[in-house]
Amino acid sequence: MKKSIFPLLVLALFALACNLPLQAITPTPLPPTETSTPEATFTAAATLTPTITFTPTITLTPTISATPTFAFPQVTVNKQAHCRYGPSVAFLHAADLYPGDTGIADGRYEYSSWLHVKFDKLKYYCWVAPSVVNVVGDVTTLRYNEPDLQSVGYSNYGPPGNIQAVRNGDEVTLSWDQVNMTADHDRGYLIIAFVCQDGNYLWWTDSYADQYTTSYTVRDEAGCPVPSEGVLYTVEKHGFSKPAQIPWPSAP
Repeated sequence: MKKSIFPLLVLALFALACNLPLQAITPTPLPPTETSTPEATFTAAATLTPTITFTPTITLTPTISATPTFAFPQVTVNKQAHCRYGPSVAFLHAADLYPGDTGIADGRYEYSSWLHVKFDKLKYYCWVAPSVVNVVGDVTTLRYNEPDLQSVGYSNYGPPGNIQAVRNGDEVTLSWDQVNMTADHDRGYLIIAFVCQDGNYLWWTDSYADQYTTSYTVRDEAGCPVPSEGVLYTVEKHGFSKPAQIPWPSAP
């Protein structure tokens, strides 16, 4: 009976395998296992925005200087008297004044010492002699006022006509035609002139109480740097006519 050679072949292969040199077995690396590394979360550092502090522009507030209020002189009547429409006794009566009447002086006249006054009891201004009032305040600080006779009421009559002026040495005589007025209206005439006396150029006024006196004589000498002159008005109870120029003769 034939013996099987299979066991012998196995043994021979085994012996052969034992005599083979050993080789280093390099392990096949395993594929890497993906480990999710969390992305780093960066917390942003707060960037401080500096607060800009503005230095305010200093606006200079101007110092308001109070404008001093002008203190008009106060007047108190010390005797019964007249207030008039011009700065002398020759002018038309404007109002009666009595002791104790009060007012404010707002002006004076350049050629006389009379004051332009608004009395508390009156709605209009008029002129008063300083001798009939007591004054508190400095009247020399007052401006000069010029009487405006055309603003006084109205006149029903015109100025005198046919005015003549005749010189006789140092005297000048004026004459004019009568202006016929009713007795109720009649307040005569007013003369306003500048004349030369004793080397002084004087503001000169005079008046007549009625219409019937129609001439006037005044001293007027040589020696002043400007010539003499004058105007004539008709006066009635409502006011003054327009002025009429006097043809004044020159001094010798």
